[in-house]
Amino acid sequence: MFTVAALYHFTRFPDPAALRQPLLDLCTAQGISGTLLLAGEGINGTIAGSRAGIDAVLAHLRALPGCADLVHKESQAAEQPFNRMKVRLKREIVTMGQPDVDPLQGTGTYVAPAAWNALITSPDVAVIDTRNDYEVAIGTFAGAIDPQTRSFGEFPAWWEANKDRFAGKRIAMFCTGGIRCEKSTNFLRGQGVEEVYHLQGGILKYLEDVPRDDSTWEGECFVFDGRVSVGHGLVEGPHILCHACRRPLLPADQDHPAFEDGVACHHCVGETTEVDKARFRERQKQIALARARGTRHIGSL
Repeated sequence: MFTVAALYHFTRFPDPAALRQPLLDLCTAQGISGTLLLAGEGINGTIAGSRAGIDAVLAHLRALPGCADLVHKESQAAEQPFNRMKVRLKREIVTMGQPDVDPLQGTGTYVAPAAWNALITSPDVAVIDTRNDYEVAIGTFAGAIDPQTRSFGEFPAWWEANKDRFAGKRIAMFCTGGIRCEKSTNFLRGQGVEEVYHLQGGILKYLEDVPRDDSTWEGECFVFDGRVSVGHGLVEGPHILCHACRRPLLPADQDHPAFEDGVACHHCVGETTEVDKARFRERQKQIALARARGTRHIGSL
């Protein structure tokens, strides 16, 4: 069993590049896989490995400048959900493309999972899902508004086009682990929204803390690793991933005429060229050969 740790923390890193190699070396030495993003605004990512290895990396991260209070969320995976370890330098640890947005200058009011249901069922509250369309498609909170954005960077334009709908409303926002809401609630405050809230710890914390019988969550929660989705209690869900478009699929979707493993699904069959599909088929061939040798191909899920 592998321990999976999802984390983010906003802080000031004057030289994030100087932090990269020591962090990558430690993760490699501890047998940790996953992805960590470093930027001037902080750190974000998900990693998986042994209990001891995860503890060693978390201790290292909390020793970084301004990171003593870094909070992480844990779950379990039967198999290693990542192929390798990557530590990447980015302009933003979650891309919104709004240079004036700074969560360190204030965010919305945090709402604990135990208090979330009462907030979002209030008639004067509009609940907005800040995640991408393919994430929302497999699960969301009852009654939540889906902006139908394909990336987080589209959210500011969606808000500008729809903000008049929310006059006189309090705004409650949520995302997978909380990081997108750190930025989106700061953005709304900058737009003059006086009462804006977000789910502390995100959907993952809600699914961990709130019993199924008391839950207003419907469906599964998409996660950016080999598990694809999780449900209540953070138990691994039934979804698989289309290796061509990275969208989540149910096992029954493999029976769709458009499905070809690693090449296309009913979502993306018309989005790629025949040249693309030929390249995907070659990749699948190499994955199958690696599997036959008892190894894991770098391009496999």
